[in-house]
Amino acid sequence: MSSFDDRERAEEKRFQLSQEQEFKAQARRARLVGEWAATMMGLSGDEVAAYAKTVVIADLEEAGEEDLFRKIRTDIDARGVAISDHQIRTRMAEALDEARAQIRAGS
Repeated sequence: MSSFDDRERAEEKRFQLSQEQEFKAQARRARLVGEWAATMMGLSGDEVAAYAKTVVIADLEEAGEEDLFRKIRTDIDARGVAISDHQIRTRMAEALDEARAQIRAGS
């Protein structure tokens, strides 16, 4: 019976680690997308980091990625930058892949 319990605990631990890594990847994705959007809007220096932070916070508003998309779309529109929804969503997907790779690599 103890080997079954050990396997169950190990599986629970793997699941927990997987969930933690995915949360970190989602947060990193928001930062990466925020940095990209900031440069598209003409921000530079400390403004990029500050804007990226607001994007990370906005991404925590609700489950999923629509809150992140809305934040970027609204801010880009407010600045009058011509970027399509497709470009934003593509960058979000690329950033998530990049973030997951960074998390797996331990950086």
